[in-house]
Amino acid sequence: MEWEKLNEYLQIAIDKAVFYLPRIILAGLIFWIGFKVAEKVVGVIKKALEKTGFSETIRPFLSSTAGIILKGTVLFIIATILGADLTGLFAILAAAAFAIGMALQGSLGNFASGILILTLKPYKIGDWIDVGDKFGKVVEIGIFSTDVLTPGNKILIIPNSMVTESVVTNYSEKGMIRLELEISMPYSESFPKVQRILLDALKEVSNILEDPVPEVGILTFDSHNIVITVRPYVEPDDFWEVTFNAHTAIKRAFNTHNIEIAYSEGVEFGRIGD
Repeated sequence: MEWEKLNEYLQIAIDKAVFYLPRIILAGLIFWIGFKVAEKVVGVIKKALEKTGFSETIRPFLSSTAGIILKGTVLFIIATILGADLTGLFAILAAAAFAIGMALQGSLGNFASGILILTLKPYKIGDWIDVGDKFGKVVEIGIFSTDVLTPGNKILIIPNSMVTESVVTNYSEKGMIRLELEISMPYSESFPKVQRILLDALKEVSNILEDPVPEVGILTFDSHNIVITVRPYVEPDDFWEVTFNAHTAIKRAFNTHNIEIAYSEGVEFGRIGD
């Protein structure tokens, strides 16, 4: 009786081995060949991304994602060959993906925006940009955020979704920035005279570009004075230095030429000190 049971179990084992052994061998071959092919494909993708000019930040992410997808496909094929029922696993993965997606809506939005920024390249590291009234120099572009260094030496971490949802001004795109300086002058003063004084004052300021030439014009008429706009062009890195130096030169020129202004306290003209 015991020998009959033993022979029965042995026969079952042999039948199972005959049934599964070819599948196991085939699965092993597919695993070895599939992973080799996946690595080759990932290498090709890396080279293709380099040639197409993709950002160094996004290239490792895209290539690693492609590798995970390819190797996951190989494992799925192996599981199918071995006869595994993956219906329950897919249901669990789908539910988990949905839950994670709901919990990370903001992060996923920043992630998707980061992919767009790194792909479309509206700006690059070293560019001076303005995003949602946040002005500064781009020091790092990440998957989830962009780091901007302000003229006050502060780092602003701007979520990438804010970049894609806002108007982005790239001051470095054309290699120059136009300063917008506003100066007041009394109604009784001659504008051509003041205009000439301002243009001469700007010539004393270093790092102002000669082409395009600076512009000086009447911006608006205020209750007590005329508002003049002064618009010199500078390189992005010289923005604040030229702004301060231009204001200093203009104040000195007004003092030298006895140009008066209307103080906000009243309409009486007062002289400008040194």
